[in-house]
Amino acid sequence: MNATQTGILAGLILGLAATQGFTAFLVTLAVGVIGMVVGRVLDGELDLGDVFGKGRDK
Repeated sequence: MNATQTGILAGLILGLAATQGFTAFLVTLAVGVIGMVVGRVLDGELDLGDVFGKGRDK
């Protein structure tokens, strides 16, 4: 199990634990996506510098 899978699993579990009621699905989905992104960063599959840009040189 790599860091991406661990991040998704942890995010989904935390989302389920933190939610109750009608918005449970949306909160769990959002926390799962955050966990996936963190896991990909830890695996080195996603570079945040490419996502947010490195700044503008003028």
